[in-house]
Amino acid sequence: MKNLSLIINGVMAVAIIILFVLVIRNKSNSTNDQPVSNNNTTTYGKLPIAYINVDSLLMHYQFAKDANESLITKQEDSRATINSKANQFQMEVDEYKRKRENNAFLSLDRANQEANRLEKKKNDLQELNDNLSKQLMQIQQKMSEQLRDTINAFMKEYNKKNKYQLIISNTSSDNILYAEKSYDITAEVTKLLNDRYAAKK
Repeated sequence: MKNLSLIINGVMAVAIIILFVLVIRNKSNSTNDQPVSNNNTTTYGKLPIAYINVDSLLMHYQFAKDANESLITKQEDSRATINSKANQFQMEVDEYKRKRENNAFLSLDRANQEANRLEKKKNDLQELNDNLSKQLMQIQQKMSEQLRDTINAFMKEYNKKNKYQLIISNTSSDNILYAEKSYDITAEVTKLLNDRYAAKK
């Protein structure tokens, strides 16, 4: 009877040790993915996701700033060209009207020739304006594609080290209503992009 009691106590001691080891192992394995309840609040380990505030990125990424400045310069040049030609055209129209009012043309045929010339010049000016607008749109589209391709290519390289499962772009808080600041990688990505861009200059 005494031997039986010793055997049962020994088995119980071994069972308690095994149970203790299993509990410790489960606790260490589940630290990052199991909810932990503390003071009625459930918290989780950090998920493998991140987000980038695109507005902030574009505001501080030097490539984006340079591209924007280049586009603005081209827009101003186009506007200056159109304004100069439009002013010249208006002066010619005013001169034509003055001559018509004062009967300064040698003949009606000559007045009609001048009117036709001015009409053609007006059409040419409109066509030039349309072409310059189209060129600017193409330049803007090309710059947007270059910017997107640059960021996408960088993010692939960046994530080889960081191993995120999901990186979200957030514009003016449209996509994310709330997120912990630790999930925001905008500043880090912007700095790395700027360092990369500066090295290529």
